[in-house]
Amino acid sequence: MQTMILPHDVHNEKLVQELHPADWENPHPQGRYNLVVIGGGTAGLVTAAGAAGLGARVALIERHLLGGDCLNTGCVPSKALLAAARAFYDARNSAGFGLRGQDGLTIDFPAVMERMRRLRSGISPHDSAHRFRELGVDVYLGQARFVDASSVEVGGSLLHFDRAALCTGGRAAVPATPGLAQAGYLTNETIFSLTSLPKQLAIVGGGPIGCELAQAFARFGAQVHLLQRGPRLLPRDDLDASLVVEERFREEGIHVHLQTQLERVEKGSGGEKRLLLVGQEGTTVLEVEAVLVAAGRVPNIEGLDLELAGVASDLAGVSVDDQLRTTNKRIFAAGDICSNKKFTHLADAQARILLSNALFLTRQKVSRLIVPHCTYTDPEVAQVGLTAQEARAQGIEVASYTVPFADVDRALLDGEPQGFARVHLHKGSDTIVGGTVVGRHAGDLISELTLAMTANKGLAAIGRTIHPYPTRAEVFRKLADAYNKTRLTGPVKKIFAAWLGWRRKN
Repeated sequence: MQTMILPHDVHNEKLVQELHPADWENPHPQGRYNLVVIGGGTAGLVTAAGAAGLGARVALIERHLLGGDCLNTGCVPSKALLAAARAFYDARNSAGFGLRGQDGLTIDFPAVMERMRRLRSGISPHDSAHRFRELGVDVYLGQARFVDASSVEVGGSLLHFDRAALCTGGRAAVPATPGLAQAGYLTNETIFSLTSLPKQLAIVGGGPIGCELAQAFARFGAQVHLLQRGPRLLPRDDLDASLVVEERFREEGIHVHLQTQLERVEKGSGGEKRLLLVGQEGTTVLEVEAVLVAAGRVPNIEGLDLELAGVASDLAGVSVDDQLRTTNKRIFAAGDICSNKKFTHLADAQARILLSNALFLTRQKVSRLIVPHCTYTDPEVAQVGLTAQEARAQGIEVASYTVPFADVDRALLDGEPQGFARVHLHKGSDTIVGGTVVGRHAGDLISELTLAMTANKGLAAIGRTIHPYPTRAEVFRKLADAYNKTRLTGPVKKIFAAWLGWRRKN
């Protein structure tokens, strides 16, 4: 069956031609592979390219589009939309900089989506079937299924392997809400195919995907309702960070419904969707043009016949140990199929561990990774390590320090004082347990804390590091200054005072 992605235009034609060419002919297996990689998303591509570069004989199997979620329906298209939404928002709110004429600005939604498709297709050659063939990888397009513990079948060909890597990723989890399937809904796999802006959009889920797209579509002009079952948005992040985002959302006109359950969906005669909500506001009926489901992810394990290979799995995905080995010691896994943290950069890092452990018998461990993450709302929310609440739950005593961006000159000059940077230290030391940055460019800034934690450097080392002025990164020097001030206890101050007094007299 020919692979298609909507809408049918020159950009999507190029995308498909790069990632799943209609005229592609699978190679004929010749002997045993060092590594068979199943799944052509981030984890699979990194694994396959790395193994081939090291001289291994590698097969890569993908049933749909190479590039996976990140390129096709995740990071790449979503960030293109967020950039357009931010540009429009900034232009409309530029009066404080002395600019005039904002009232005449309008958004051209079809042009926004066309730009996204153009940029996505422009990036696609990096993940293309032809490129990976040139790298020395045997690329097979089709559904893979295990035949036994050391072989897999695809398109009628039987591939024998010494080692295999499961990297099939995940997809949107869809709640079993009565009437939802009949009324129709969008997920991250379909929302980027839109060519017209929904007048009203309900988003089910207040996690990263739901929050990012809620703000983008609200800025484009849709009336957005964000439905969250829990008491706050972004529940895995710092509480104060989620409150900053919630406040900004309400300021921008997004209707945030916390502790709200979607009970039923009905399709109206005009195609509209009627949502029955039960929450803090009681029972209400909400009528919208479109519904986006962003309520978590489920692993892609169907059709693989994992049981024939002796690979254990459950609803959460494939079971792996700390070295990414499945219950079949020949078969490893990386990325969303086995990880409770669904980040592209983590899939990349896990692929590198998989590669080393599978091919060279090393014992690298996933648990040793320091993994940051970022939600690209405006302001962004970036996190690394533990929050204070998580640290307390693990019995770790921490001392926390916070500097608002309102105290950072560059943020003030840029007109972006919202948010803060926060660091948690092991109490009594400068060892960094975790940190949060809330503000524009937080995803870039968090890397300074991540590097320090990875290199086992404390906050004092950041304080000794010269930061250019004026930059937002100065917030970390200010955090270090706040920590250093606490070291000047009463006895220390008395010793300093006595020493300086003696110096005055001598």
